[in-house]
Amino acid sequence: MAKFELKLPKMGESVAEATVTSWLKNIGDTIEADEAVFEIATDKVDSEVPSEVDGVLIEKRFEVDDVVQVGEVIAIIETEGDGNETDPKIETGAEPEDTETAHAVAEVSKTVTAAQDQTATVTSTDERFYSPLVKNIAKKEGLSQSELDTISGTGKDNRVTKNDILDYVAHRGSESTAKPVESPKPQSAKAPETKTASKPESQPAPVVASGDDEIIEMSRMGKLIAHHMVESTQTSAHVQSFIEADVTKIWNWRKKVKDGFAKREGENLTFTPIFMEAIAKALRDFPMMNISLQDNKIIKKKHINLGMAAALPDGNLIVPVIKDADQLNLVGMTKKVNDLAGRARVNKLKPDDIQGGTYTVTNVGTFGSIMGTPIINQPQVGILALGAIRKVPAVVETPEGDFIGIRYRMFLSHSYDHRVVNGALGGQFVKAVKDYLEAWDSNREI
Repeated sequence: MAKFELKLPKMGESVAEATVTSWLKNIGDTIEADEAVFEIATDKVDSEVPSEVDGVLIEKRFEVDDVVQVGEVIAIIETEGDGNETDPKIETGAEPEDTETAHAVAEVSKTVTAAQDQTATVTSTDERFYSPLVKNIAKKEGLSQSELDTISGTGKDNRVTKNDILDYVAHRGSESTAKPVESPKPQSAKAPETKTASKPESQPAPVVASGDDEIIEMSRMGKLIAHHMVESTQTSAHVQSFIEADVTKIWNWRKKVKDGFAKREGENLTFTPIFMEAIAKALRDFPMMNISLQDNKIIKKKHINLGMAAALPDGNLIVPVIKDADQLNLVGMTKKVNDLAGRARVNKLKPDDIQGGTYTVTNVGTFGSIMGTPIINQPQVGILALGAIRKVPAVVETPEGDFIGIRYRMFLSHSYDHRVVNGALGGQFVKAVKDYLEAWDSNREI
């Protein structure tokens, strides 16, 4: 019999580790190729990890709540074959021959090393282990080693998890969590009154629940979304521009071609890919909307990767990414939109599906809203909300004169980071999207 090492796969850039949340198979269970063996969670997404081979699970190297680095062996699967064909990686510890896996392991090593270098002031001990993610948060929030050591951990062996440290930071400064921090040098009696003295953060008034109220614990994904939304509003200077677009041509064209398209391509043609095509074109026209800001440096993105907010079964939102959206024709865009939206609805998105977005689109019209003011998806600098398409009376300009007609119109709401995007650029960009939509060719072949 041969043995196969099931490793934690690479899950997109910047993701170096994951937490095992549950085992779907037990020791001795038969496993088929592509069948899920265990579930993991990162700070980005929850996902299942499938087996690459048929066989029997004979060893688990990690338990639930353990933190695993990308490239580490999590399980051993026994496969059919000559016993002399045992995987040399198990026998000798040789490096994997698969270049993609080897590259993933090398990249994780770099990430871990960088994280260790950046968090030299916070270290793990025999009694207290801190993951690279926790160390990075501690460094970012200015937590000292002594302060970090006071946080109660809820993970395995009382390990401090990401939620533990974020909860501590959120309540930092209150009487229940504030800890005196010793000064490195003696200070005068008036030192605590100086401007450099830290001030407790204001805390919201406590909410009192009566006996008739239902208390619902926030999901892990809900907590992450809440944290990211607050972080975004604290990071970016949000400002909005609104414009109304006449999409009557698109409405009539789609009505004319959607049945034939569904028969030929086996896909439902919605409005979303049409809008995505127009937005990708506008980003190509205005590349300074396709940027990120880091340490006072503007990073101009080479690829146009459109994030598409999609609803999860529990009501939360996730943002799968359409890579190189400007390179897709309408058929390709439709297939990609339907695939990502469909897998989002059944929790089948992979970590790489939500990585690398450079600009985000959210369709608030799905819920009946005519417009919205969405929060920027960090580290991007813009997000466009698509309002509901409404049939309204409107002034129609023609060479023969103006008249009142029934038109299909919608609002486009553009939120952008005013630190790097001024009102002219933010307004010109959303105007370009409107122009592309209104210039739709009613005779277009697809």
